[in-house]
Amino acid sequence: MGGAPRIHGELLTLGFTICETTVANYLPKSREPSSKDVIRRWKNFINDHGDDIIATDFFTVPTRFFSQLYVLFFIHHGSRRIISWGVTFNPTSDWIIQQLRNAFPGEHGYKYLITDNDKKFCPEVIEAIGGMELEHSPISPYSPWQNPYAERFVGSCRRDLFDRVIVKGATHARMLMSSYVSYYHEDRTHLGLKKSSPHLRASCSPIPNDAKIVSIPKVGGLHHRYEWGLAA
Repeated sequence: MGGAPRIHGELLTLGFTICETTVANYLPKSREPSSKDVIRRWKNFINDHGDDIIATDFFTVPTRFFSQLYVLFFIHHGSRRIISWGVTFNPTSDWIIQQLRNAFPGEHGYKYLITDNDKKFCPEVIEAIGGMELEHSPISPYSPWQNPYAERFVGSCRRDLFDRVIVKGATHARMLMSSYVSYYHEDRTHLGLKKSSPHLRASCSPIPNDAKIVSIPKVGGLHHRYEWGLAA
């Protein structure tokens, strides 16, 4: 019991006849943070520390035999680069820790690692994150918007690749991921990077004389890179 009820009780013992509601009206109002306040603070954190943040997430890929593969990836907020990824049928804590070692083999210069609340990020994994001099920053439950770049990469992978092919197995999935990550880095444009790519794809200006647009197949022909080439 506190606040207005406690103060009202003290006033009654002093002989003041007053309503508890009146006491409450004179107390300073403490405003609970709204969802907009939380979103604004989180966006500011992401914008202010983009170069220091790595985000990670899992997504699943079904195979032709209806088994399920797990893909774990690490994306750098500032550049949108995928710094590491792995594919497995069985994402144990030992496997995840090894993926962390692959992503952060030495001095890396990052400060924060954003994850969701997946049970795969168990205490052993969280301890390994701290051992790599990273501050673990889990998002709030049921708040995927707090891990936006990882979620967007998952959506891009599905729409651009895995919704279009039948995966034979882990080896096939690794080959596809390798090809897609290369395309994602070198060719795919991003609104957040001023419509450039993570590897800063150069624009061609001015347009060459006597040239035509040529199409270069990427990701097994699922996507293409367009450049100026010599006219036939």
